[in-house]
Amino acid sequence: MASEKEIRETYENGMNILEDLTNNVQEIQEQVLEEILKSNAGTEYLSRFFPNGEADNQSFKTNVPIITYEDIKPYIDRIANGEASSILLAYRIIQFLLSTGTSGGQPKLIPMTAESFEKRMSDLLLSDLVTRKCFSGSDEGKSLYLYFIKPEMETSSGLKASFFTTFYFKTESFKNGLAKFCTSPIDTILCLDNKQSMFCQLLTGLLQRDEVVRFGSTFASVLARTIKFLEDYWRELCSNIRTGYLSDWIIDPGCKNAMSLILTRPNPELADSIQQICEDKSWEGIIVKLWPKIKYIHCIITGSMSQYVSLLEFYGGGIPLVSPIYNSSESSFGINLKPLSKPFDVSYTFLPNTAYFEFLPVGKDGKAQETWTDDEPVDLANVKLGRYYEVVVTTLAGLYRYRVGDVLKVTGFYNKSPQFQFVERRNVVLSIDVDKTTEEDLSKAIMKAKLILEPLGIMLTTYSSYADTSLTPGRYVLFWELKMKGSNDLPKLDAKIMEQCCCIVEESFDFTYKSHRKGGAISALELRVVKHGTFDELMDFYVSKGVSVAQYKPSSCLKSEEAVKILNSGMVGKFFSPKTMF
Repeated sequence: MASEKEIRETYENGMNILEDLTNNVQEIQEQVLEEILKSNAGTEYLSRFFPNGEADNQSFKTNVPIITYEDIKPYIDRIANGEASSILLAYRIIQFLLSTGTSGGQPKLIPMTAESFEKRMSDLLLSDLVTRKCFSGSDEGKSLYLYFIKPEMETSSGLKASFFTTFYFKTESFKNGLAKFCTSPIDTILCLDNKQSMFCQLLTGLLQRDEVVRFGSTFASVLARTIKFLEDYWRELCSNIRTGYLSDWIIDPGCKNAMSLILTRPNPELADSIQQICEDKSWEGIIVKLWPKIKYIHCIITGSMSQYVSLLEFYGGGIPLVSPIYNSSESSFGINLKPLSKPFDVSYTFLPNTAYFEFLPVGKDGKAQETWTDDEPVDLANVKLGRYYEVVVTTLAGLYRYRVGDVLKVTGFYNKSPQFQFVERRNVVLSIDVDKTTEEDLSKAIMKAKLILEPLGIMLTTYSSYADTSLTPGRYVLFWELKMKGSNDLPKLDAKIMEQCCCIVEESFDFTYKSHRKGGAISALELRVVKHGTFDELMDFYVSKGVSVAQYKPSSCLKSEEAVKILNSGMVGKFFSPKTMF
C-alpha cells in the first residue's frame, strides 16, 4: 500500500495537471485539432474536404460537415471487412468499441487506438484522485465494484469488437491497477456467466466486509440489479460462508479456482451476522449495514441512470452517491470535480486534451427543444453559462465533427474550462404525430408524480414508457415498478392515488402536449404498474441480445415491441388520466 507521502504527491501531481489543462482550454483545444489534422488530413475520408491540401483548423471548420454515425458507417464497415484503417485515420486501430445500443438501436462500431485508450485512462486516474481526496480513509481499504464482461466479436478484418469495459478489464492497466484494490478476484470478473460472476463477487465482498470502503459499478442500473440479486440469494451466500463450501452450480473453472483461495474455512459467526442483517423486515440502509466502513457509492447516476437515485439512497442509508465521469464509446469528455454534489446537481468539467469539442446551440430560450437554431457551432472555450448545447466531437480515432447526441447545459466554469450538466439523449423521445416529449421532460414529470407515493411508503424503483399508436388518437403509456419501502411486497394500489399520478405527469408536460390533449389529438395518459422483478426481465432480454450487464442503460422511451411485451407480461394494474383535462 502506498505511503501517505506517496498518496499526497500523486494527488498534487494530478491537481497540477488539472490546473494546467483547465487554465489553457483554447490553446490546448487548438493543439488537439492541429494534431488530428496533421495525422489524418491525408486519409480518404478527410482529404476530399481539402482539395488544395491546406488542412488548417479554420478550413476544417469551414469544409468538414457535421455528421452522424450513418455518415461515417460506410468507412467503418470497410475497415471491419478488411480494408486498411488508413482510409479513415492514420493511427492503428487496436479494437472496435461497441456502443450500448439500448436507447439508440443497434450497437455501433467505434474505432479505438492505443492513444485514445491512454487518454481515457488519464481521465479515469484524475477522476479517481479527485474522488478519493474528498473521503478520508478511502485509500486504506478495498473496493467492492461489481464488474462484468461480454464475449468479444471478431470482424472480418480480424479486429475484435467489444464493449469498453470488456476490453478494459482484460488489460494490464486494469490488472495491475484498479483490480489490486478490488475484493473481486480477476477471474470472477472475467467469467462470462453473469449469474456465477455476480454470486462469486458478492460472496468475496461479504467475506471481506470489514475491509470494504467503496461500493460501486459502472452504472446505477448494475447496482439496482445487484441489490435484487442479493435479495434472492443472501440465504445461499450465507450457507456458503457458514459451511465453507461453494455452491455446486458454480462450475466456471476461473470462479471455482478463485473462490478456493478465499472461501477456505467455515465461518458461522460471519454468516450469522449477515443473516441477522438480511432477515430484517426493512432493507433500508442494507448496503451500509453489510459493509459498515463504506465511504461512498461509486457509479454513473446522471442521464437515464437518474431514475435509480431514490433506490440507491434508500438502500445506501445516506451514503454519498458519487457520479465520477462523463464518457461514451466515442470519447471521454469530463470529470466530476465536486464528488459530494447531490445527484441532480452533478456537473462534469470538460478536459480539453481528450478530443476536439464543438457545441451546437439548442433552443434560443434556454430550453432544450426539438428543433435546432441556425447558430454556428461554438468552441469549448466560448460556450455561454445557462445555455443548452449538443456536443460534437473530433477524435484522433477517426471521428470528425461527430454528433454524439447528448444535450448538455452549461452550469459553470472551473478556471477556463466549462462545466456541463447532462440533460438528455437527443434521440430519446416519446413521439405521437402531433407531439414529441423529451427524456428530460418525462423524467421531471415522473419525479413530481412519485412524490405523492413517498408518504405512503411506496417506492418507484424504475420506469419506462412508449407511445401507443395502435389506437386513434394515440397515447403515452408509462410502466412503473413499485414496491413498499419495508419489503418487496406489491403495494396496495389505490385507484384515486394512481390516477392522480397520471394527472400530475400530464400537467407537467409542455404547452404543445396540453393543447393537443385538450383538443382530442392525444388520448388520456395510461399508467401500467408491473410486479417486482419485471424490469430485471427486460434487462435480461437486452443482455441476451448482446448488451453488456456492465454497460446496460435502461431506455426511458421504448421503441422495441418485444421490450413492451415483456413489461406488459408483468402488469398487475393499469390506470388512466381523466378523459378530459385542461
